[in-house]
Amino acid sequence: MFHQYKIRQMVRLIRAPISDSRTSGIYKVLRLMPADETGEVSYRIRSGVTEPAVRESEIRA
Repeated sequence: MFHQYKIRQMVRLIRAPISDSRTSGIYKVLRLMPADETGEVSYRIRSGVTEPAVRESEIRA
């Protein structure tokens, strides 16, 4: 599977994160990660001090 998003692209989480005033809801893609056991690729994203790893199905442009 290929990555749909690119490094430095701005994305939003589809799932609502836990309320945190340190995040804006918009994240920047930092790193492309390999596919997991299901074949879905992941990304490392950042907003403020938050830097979660998310699956491609959890974000949108």
